[in-house]
Amino acid sequence: MTVTVIDYGGGNIGSVVNMLKRVGSDVAVVREPAEIASSERILLPGVGAFDRGVSLLKETGFFEPIRAFAVSGRPVLGICLGMQLLADSSEEGELRGLGLIPGAARRFAAKPGLRIPHMGWNAVVPRDHEPLLDGIAEENRFYFVHSYHVEPADESHVAATTGYGSSFVSMIRRDNVVGAQFHPEKSHDFGKTLLKNFAAA
Repeated sequence: MTVTVIDYGGGNIGSVVNMLKRVGSDVAVVREPAEIASSERILLPGVGAFDRGVSLLKETGFFEPIRAFAVSGRPVLGICLGMQLLADSSEEGELRGLGLIPGAARRFAAKPGLRIPHMGWNAVVPRDHEPLLDGIAEENRFYFVHSYHVEPADESHVAATTGYGSSFVSMIRRDNVVGAQFHPEKSHDFGKTLLKNFAAA
């Protein structure tokens, strides 16, 4: 039940680590790529711009080891920017992402009364059965802060959606690789349940 959190310089990981510990998970924070090879599951956090996130993963040497870890079939969870990095690309930048779930991150279309970035509490609605949402009520609320959202190339990779102006994809899944656009570590009991489910995956 150990979750390995990747510290590649792409954001403050303290709140993620603290929430994982609250749900009873053992946590390993790694700063060396070789350390993830023996991990049970990895969590890729992230805030900020897409190209900077990709550049940091490459500069720290994590880019290819993360791809290799995903191919091994062990659980991978990317949150916020970490979810977008799982995709092929982003309208925000020019670099290629990890390519673990085909698709691209798109900026919210400007609409009257729609604030960008999307910031606040919204419900996450599973498309089918999403194991990380087990035990979470339909009337849930997760915390979002983002201007871009992933559009998977394959509809079967849509794990959950959220309404903001229109429906957008808030969770993606391809086999053992999952992305969550919201911040579970800031989403109180709903986020705790999701992270507990991931720790037990």
